[in-house]
Amino acid sequence: MSRFNTSSTHPIIPNLENYMYEKKYISIHSEDRNYTRFPESNEFEIELPQDYCNVQSVKLSQWAFPANYDVFSLYNNNILMTFKITNPYNPIEHELSDPLLEIIFSVLEQNINTEYAIVIEEGFYTPHQMATELTNKMNAVITKLVLNYLNEQPIPNKVAIIQQFIEQGGYNQFVVAYNLVGQKLWFGNKSSNFVLTNSEINKITNTIGTIQCQKSNLPNFSRWGLPAFLGFTRCDAETISASITEDNLLTQLPRFYYGDYKSGDNGYWLIPDPEYKTPTVYYLEAPKKINLMGDAYIYMEIFGMNNIDETEPWSVSSYTLQTNPGTNGIVNSSFAKVAVPTTPISQWFDLESPSYKWYNPPAERIRKIRVKLRYHDNSPVRFGDFDFSFTLEFNILNPQFVETKNVFHL
Repeated sequence: MSRFNTSSTHPIIPNLENYMYEKKYISIHSEDRNYTRFPESNEFEIELPQDYCNVQSVKLSQWAFPANYDVFSLYNNNILMTFKITNPYNPIEHELSDPLLEIIFSVLEQNINTEYAIVIEEGFYTPHQMATELTNKMNAVITKLVLNYLNEQPIPNKVAIIQQFIEQGGYNQFVVAYNLVGQKLWFGNKSSNFVLTNSEINKITNTIGTIQCQKSNLPNFSRWGLPAFLGFTRCDAETISASITEDNLLTQLPRFYYGDYKSGDNGYWLIPDPEYKTPTVYYLEAPKKINLMGDAYIYMEIFGMNNIDETEPWSVSSYTLQTNPGTNGIVNSSFAKVAVPTTPISQWFDLESPSYKWYNPPAERIRKIRVKLRYHDNSPVRFGDFDFSFTLEFNILNPQFVETKNVFHL
């Protein structure tokens, strides 16, 4: 006989492993975060309305993100481009007496080894907008150089020459055109030879103004700078020449044969100025198609719920050059992969992400989550002041008691 009292008025109820499968949805808004701790919406921590117990799985159910991203930005380090004018137009060689053209030649000749840098405006471009931006920026940097020279040097008839230069719109010899059919950019100069120094991009400082450019931790072979988006390789791009005379004017000029580039030009996009005597035009075609699109996917990380493995870019090293290794990667790098189906400015909605986090055994309790939104190169998604929201689907196992009920009918 046991010396312990084994009788009890509160018998232990056996666990019959009966559960009710329940779906619970949680709507999360980025504007609900703690702004003092998380000023940027691409990473924040938020407390859920209640404790969610016995969570079997978590899934991204719905989402709405704003498409207001900048494909080209200082942070992305892809708004800078460099070039040289290697053989400036000399009016004396063409028996042309023009004080302004002689001054422009003198300035460019003195800077024959100068590498001119242009910085495009941050944002999102269409191909024609990009061509216009590059045309104006390349001409503007030479215009500024000539104006500084005119203002600083003692030149006869300075006021009249400056006025003439301003009235003609400054330096206007560069032309960048977009071939709509070939989807490529063409760079041209109406009088001077030039070269796009794409190989020098990485040697330029990573700081423009007072803002630090992003330094990617991963190697990038496709988006290493602005020229890569414009269809160029890391090699310098040199021009070819076309000597123009009255007899071969229409046969030597570069031309888009599919139709007008601008209304009435019959496809001739690089036409020499009539003020220049027997000039030679210089032009080049980008070897690849233009690519002005941003990242195609956003990766959502939720700490403790990541379940997607992700590859990493192949890197050049003494090891990879001598062997044939596979690519590297990260295990459980993200929770969901969200496609970006639209361009700025708009908003996209979607639902039912195929990936989900499965807990075995079920998670005992979830009350707080930390979210991070990034691109494949690990750079953060910058939404600015635009808000977004998403819905998580929690699949919960609620334990149930089995009750026997006797029902009598009278």
